[in-house]
Amino acid sequence: MAQYDVIVIGAGPGGYVAAIRCAQLGLKTACVEGRDTLGGTCLNVGCIPSKALLHASHQLHEAEHNFAAMGLKGKAPSVDWKQMLSYKDDVIGQNTKGIEFLFKKNKIDWLKGWGSIPEAGKVKVGDDIHEAKNIIIASGSEAASVPGAEVEIDERIVVTSTGALDLPKIPKKMIVIGAGVIGLEMGSVYARLGTEVEVIEYLDAITPGMDAEVQRSLQKLLAKQGLKFTLGAAVSKVETGRNKAAVTYTLRKDDTEHTAEADVVLVATGRKPFVDGLGLDALGIEMTKRGQIATDAQWRTNLPGIYAIGDVIEGPMLAHKAEDEGMACAEVIAGKHGHVNYGVIPGVIYTWPEVASVGATEQQLKEEGRSYKAGKFSFMGNARAKAVFAGEGFVKLLVDKETDRVLGCHIIGPSAGDLIHEICVAMEFGASAEDVALTCHAHPTFSEAVREAALACGDGAIHA
Repeated sequence: MAQYDVIVIGAGPGGYVAAIRCAQLGLKTACVEGRDTLGGTCLNVGCIPSKALLHASHQLHEAEHNFAAMGLKGKAPSVDWKQMLSYKDDVIGQNTKGIEFLFKKNKIDWLKGWGSIPEAGKVKVGDDIHEAKNIIIASGSEAASVPGAEVEIDERIVVTSTGALDLPKIPKKMIVIGAGVIGLEMGSVYARLGTEVEVIEYLDAITPGMDAEVQRSLQKLLAKQGLKFTLGAAVSKVETGRNKAAVTYTLRKDDTEHTAEADVVLVATGRKPFVDGLGLDALGIEMTKRGQIATDAQWRTNLPGIYAIGDVIEGPMLAHKAEDEGMACAEVIAGKHGHVNYGVIPGVIYTWPEVASVGATEQQLKEEGRSYKAGKFSFMGNARAKAVFAGEGFVKLLVDKETDRVLGCHIIGPSAGDLIHEICVAMEFGASAEDVALTCHAHPTFSEAVREAALACGDGAIHA
């Protein structure tokens, strides 16, 4: 019977980061993973492969729409779908092998198989029982189906994000159920590749929870790229034929029923915690009403020595949120002070243009009755953005009206996912808009738009 200081169940971003940090802190560590490769959903069938396809399809879009304007003449490239998938798989392989290398470097034992917890202090993998002073549950999440609808996912015609990353051919038409991050990113990939894409969303706006102005702008820009949106529509069933699927939905505004057909239907209505087979019921682990593992502020469950992080607990299902929790949880187990600032966790959508946000939205500040100022700057005023056909979008900075302290930021534009971190750092240090505005930004860069938005919170932007 092997004995460890810590056993982590799950080798996704939360789990593998927790394992590495535990090992760095001198704890004898093992990580349980049933996949053939490490990295969890994110590296294998989520964040990383989707970004590979987004990158490849964006290059095609550039060749078709912008190359000629730059004097790059010639026939637009054709798509070799098999090779594109091979490129995507190679990216996955490089990243998952990288995690395996880090495990070896940090002397972390990979316990191959699916784990369960027969009792506190013990983890079962296959027929083997391993003892651990501490157990971290980081088993992640799985795709959720359409609430209240008759939908059978076969990963062939009706697919989740997993199936959408590995379709045998580019479909002529795709219906995406759900206008969240996954649906819009994968819808963008296939729209660029020539697929007719229709997005059906229950709510009256895309990207639920995002700043309303960003929602409207992103929808307009994606519609210009060919995505069709049907909002305020409740899907009741998806029926499949030999090579087609029919989606039946009801428009909530007039209660009329409609049917749309497609070669492929992508179900992108969110994710749910994956806790099957862990034995949590028998253990008596406390759960929330939404099926998440209940934890305290130090990621402890109600059973001593058992912790949980990432998608299985409350909060946004984001890889970087899980990573932060993994590091902080390891610190707590090692007797140190682990902390995650949940008010400064950025969110990014990797469409074109990208969308990124952190902190409060205007709607939230209004609901709180908070006095605030909004500084806004369009990328049309940014020289670098105009030079690379990326002038659409804006930066919006929200600050306290009295103290000028930064409360949130919302960016739609080029490299938004990178630009947002300047504001994340500013918020961590309690900075004001004036602090950002007085910081010299290199020219010409996209980041100047962030500075201009900060200036707009004061006397006004320079280039507006």
